[in-house]
Amino acid sequence: VRNIETTCTFYSNVLGMEVVTFDNGRKALTFGSQKVNLHEAGKELEPKAYRPTPGSADLCFTTTTPIDEVVKRLQLSKVRILEGPVKRTGALGQMTSVYFRDPDLNLIEVSNYGDPMKNRAVNREDL
Repeated sequence: VRNIETTCTFYSNVLGMEVVTFDNGRKALTFGSQKVNLHEAGKELEPKAYRPTPGSADLCFTTTTPIDEVVKRLQLSKVRILEGPVKRTGALGQMTSVYFRDPDLNLIEVSNYGDPMKNRAVNREDL
């Protein structure tokens, strides 16, 4: 990422993720049983991506939070929605998604299956 603090603020304030700091000062974002390790551009820790490049990610986060609530949270945070809510196909079948960009311009998709059986596979109401 270009700036660790900007990224942490965005994901914690907008999406409700928890920022975790490790002993060596390394930061990660956690939600449910998932974790995203953060590397600041030019200060990457080993091991790292083969070609670490801010803004090159296309990430999909699934949630049990209704997408309408996610949209409201994005709007309150003044995050521009690129597309959605729209129907898409996820790993467990049809879901409803909303797309936007984070501070590094990564494409972020937040999705909800809308089916109680499929949502059970999503570990926690975290986004």
